[in-house]
Amino acid sequence: MKIDKPKLPRELPLGKFQDIYSEEDPHLHGLEVEKSFFDHETIDRVQLYGMVIKNSTFQHTQFRHIDITDVHFENCDLSNANLSNASIHRVTFSNCKLLGVQLAESRFGNVLFDHCFLSMCNFGESKMEKLHFKDSNLTHADFYHCAMKKTLYERCDLDGVSFDRTALKGIDISSSDFQSLTVSPDELRGCIVSERQALTFAAMLGLDIK
Repeated sequence: MKIDKPKLPRELPLGKFQDIYSEEDPHLHGLEVEKSFFDHETIDRVQLYGMVIKNSTFQHTQFRHIDITDVHFENCDLSNANLSNASIHRVTFSNCKLLGVQLAESRFGNVLFDHCFLSMCNFGESKMEKLHFKDSNLTHADFYHCAMKKTLYERCDLDGVSFDRTALKGIDISSSDFQSLTVSPDELRGCIVSERQALTFAAMLGLDIK
């Protein structure tokens, strides 16, 4: 599945994430940020666009209602950050740690998670279109009551993931692994699965396969 990549300027001046406090409105754009440490901060309605952010940490930071557009994150740690009610479009996360991140009630479009750790992330009640999870760990992530379109889980660990009240029609999980999922037969209808996964689902439904 092809997704739109972040639209970034060819050259970006270096900056620090702390520069956001020097703005009247909390926003940063047109910068390359590297080795910034922005842990345990609280700042709502942040706007980030046209940026590259590398080797930086945002652990336990409160980013409610954040707006992220045309941004590339690389080797960043956002563990236990709160990004609920976010708007995230044309964004890539590469080799990032997002353990336990709150992303509930958010809107996603053209987002790539590549080699990321997303265990126990909460995506509940979000709207998602053109998301690509690639070679990532999503164990025990929660996709409760999400509106999901054109989403691909490529070679991911989905063990313990909850898709409760989320329709998976047209969603491709065929190359990913799991021992168990929380999903109902109605929600699973039309999901793209492998033959091996089909047998796993049959066993989960209590069928006696001979």
